[in-house]
Amino acid sequence: MRLRHGYDFSGYAPASLKRRVQQLVRVHGTGGIGGLIQRVLHEDGFVTAAVEGLSVPVSEMFRDPSVFRALRDKVLPVLASYPQVNIWQAGCAHGQEVYSLAILLQEEGLYERTRIYATDFNDAALAVATEGIYPARDARDWSRGYLEAGGRQSFSDYYSARYEFIRLDPGLRRNVTFFNHNLVTDKVFCEAQLILCRNVLIYFDNALQDRTLGLFRDSLVRGGFLCLGSRENIEFSAVAAEFASVDGALRIYRAGSSARPSTP
Repeated sequence: MRLRHGYDFSGYAPASLKRRVQQLVRVHGTGGIGGLIQRVLHEDGFVTAAVEGLSVPVSEMFRDPSVFRALRDKVLPVLASYPQVNIWQAGCAHGQEVYSLAILLQEEGLYERTRIYATDFNDAALAVATEGIYPARDARDWSRGYLEAGGRQSFSDYYSARYEFIRLDPGLRRNVTFFNHNLVTDKVFCEAQLILCRNVLIYFDNALQDRTLGLFRDSLVRGGFLCLGSRENIEFSAVAAEFASVDGALRIYRAGSSARPSTP
């Protein structure tokens, strides 16, 4: 994948990567890894399916509502002091968390001066995210999460339903830029006040985690915020000393000397 197409999975956690490779073999009936390699090398169109199979584009609206409540209560009031806000949602998968964030920003009066950069290396996932169309069966759970995150209206105000799908309000993406960015190989592209990268680092080995966290550190303004997934933390990383905890249980940190430790 790296030599033929430029996708480097060598820093991924071996156990997780092995499971994904085995699933690719089963789904595409290649008979074994040798057959899979042949298709990767010689079928240009197969790389999209391979990348989609090796990545884990899993997300949902207001996943872990307490995190979004903490962002609303502890982070957005600080971001309100900036004339312009840049937010990087790294590993945005199918985009549900991006739209969740857009709703929060809109309800807090910050959306008009915010630019959200939503990135992933999976082009198929980015296509879904850009459309903002999802199965209607998920709407009830998402509505519950929205309310638990401090939602001030009805979640149904933010989408239209047709047949078995919902389409999120296109206005939620007017300040969102979806594009391909690979945390393994790509570099800093913006200066951000907030970076969210939830449940991505768990698929990386320690060296790649350090590389990615260093990228986030270099992208954040002094005093900027970093939000990770519930099973991720920066405690043992090479950049740990450069962050302070805003809410350790929810994995929200603040960068730079202006950061102040708070309740772990």
